[in-house]
Amino acid sequence: MTRRIVIAGASGFIGRYLAERYRSAGHSVQTIGRRGADADWTDPAAITRLLDGADLLVNLSGKSVNCRYTAANRAEILRSRVQTTRQLADAIAACQSPPPLWVNSSTATIYRHADDRAMTESTGEIGTGFSVGIATAWERAFFAPELPGTRRVALRMAIVLGDGSALLPLVNLARFGLGGPQRDGRWFGTARRRAAGTFHEYRPTAGRQRFSWVHIDDVGNIIDFVAAHPEVSGVLNVSAPGASDNTELMETLRRLVRMPIGLPTTRWMLELGSAAIRTETELVLKSRWVAPERLTGLGYRFEHPELEPALRDILTERASR
Repeated sequence: MTRRIVIAGASGFIGRYLAERYRSAGHSVQTIGRRGADADWTDPAAITRLLDGADLLVNLSGKSVNCRYTAANRAEILRSRVQTTRQLADAIAACQSPPPLWVNSSTATIYRHADDRAMTESTGEIGTGFSVGIATAWERAFFAPELPGTRRVALRMAIVLGDGSALLPLVNLARFGLGGPQRDGRWFGTARRRAAGTFHEYRPTAGRQRFSWVHIDDVGNIIDFVAAHPEVSGVLNVSAPGASDNTELMETLRRLVRMPIGLPTTRWMLELGSAAIRTETELVLKSRWVAPERLTGLGYRFEHPELEPALRDILTERASR
């Protein structure tokens, strides 16, 4: 059966993948965005027309967090998530035939730094700091409006692995012999960064900070699973059950690219390097340990449950291209 699917934020890595996946399956795909989309964020009436009668809305909008957390970037990271989500809610409220399912991106970064136990939907502890504040504001904007005709599911996604993802810089590090663990250490934090919640506090993880991940194929499969199970609403942890850690991740990458040497990087090296390439050390030093309690309880079976086969699949596909 052909469905009409609307994707907001389709220009990113996940959005491009989903658009290609749905079109290959014969579905009609329309997009909301800024450039070359079927409806522009500046035209609320066009967004409403696009959503009216649609079968599924997937919202992936939001500025990448792979940047320096300056005041301007922090404001745009928040605005690009919360404002677009509110716009979509307003458009759905104005529809004569609203989409029956709205799947919204969220992030597993909403949980605290966890190296003691896995964070589940029922027992996970919400963290603190800038990134957590963004995640909680995003989910509030998503769930707050009254939309009785639309079921809503927020995907708290772990690091999504695929050809074109954040995985590629790590692959390149491994190929150049720099694929050792990223080790935390003590570093000075300014009062401004601490007040903004952007300073990563030192924890003695010694390169064993947890690394929760999910293959992009499973992201698509999970959205299909949610669509097929009308009893599912609320938040879902989207993370493979086989959580890894930073040391194992880098060892696996070295093995797959056949590089026997992997020099580790310490906190001071990471701080200087992240400043040079305009990103933040939190992205590699925070321990993200997330378990898909609800998905497994509902009977979802991951296509890629283990890290090494998942990475091999991605690298083989990349090589074939």
